[in-house]
Amino acid sequence: MTPIEERLGYQFKDAKLLQRALTHKSYHFEKKAKSVGHNEKYEFLGDAVVDLVLSELLMELFPSDEEGSLSKKRASLVNENLLSQVSNDLDLGSAISLGKGELASGGDRKPRILASTYEAVIGALFLDAGFEEARRITRQHFESILQGMENFTFDYKTELQEVIQAEARVAPLYEVEKEEGPPHARIFFVAVVIKGSRVALGEGRSKKEAEQEAARKALKLWREKRGVQ
Repeated sequence: MTPIEERLGYQFKDAKLLQRALTHKSYHFEKKAKSVGHNEKYEFLGDAVVDLVLSELLMELFPSDEEGSLSKKRASLVNENLLSQVSNDLDLGSAISLGKGELASGGDRKPRILASTYEAVIGALFLDAGFEEARRITRQHFESILQGMENFTFDYKTELQEVIQAEARVAPLYEVEKEEGPPHARIFFVAVVIKGSRVALGEGRSKKEAEQEAARKALKLWREKRGVQ
């Protein structure tokens, strides 16, 4: 059993499935003669498995939530930052096969590569063992995260960053415009700026809270402009 399999708690019957799940396309196209194939199709499959497993978990944890609320919670879980965190917990970065360029630029630490590799491993696990085993292991990976969600706060900053980067290829910036009140009861006012334009202003008892409020307002404006619910 390899170190990755030990951390997963599962030994693959077909070792090539795991090998491919850990192969980035940069390595595959550099060394096609050695490569068993790159992991993008497995990532596609694993993304669907993770979505389904977390949808089930969220329905169990929040039985009174409507579809829209559950979708938002799932979006806050199935994102690059959190998936790369789970990938780091499994130390997948140490086992990814990368091309020379990606390796030189620290590809084994890039959140996007780590997140997609985790999804590819889950996809490979599904192919090797079937849904029930993939479901069991995926639930284990997210168990501690979900246990802390009873007082769930939606991560508006993450969602805003995802939609803006997909549309405009830039990241939102947050600027503290002013602070009010005594030191023990400070109120922060933070603006979210996109491509140099001030989009929304949020306020809160901490900078993080004000940033979330600014991001929430910016998302509301973005949805209204595009007719998105």
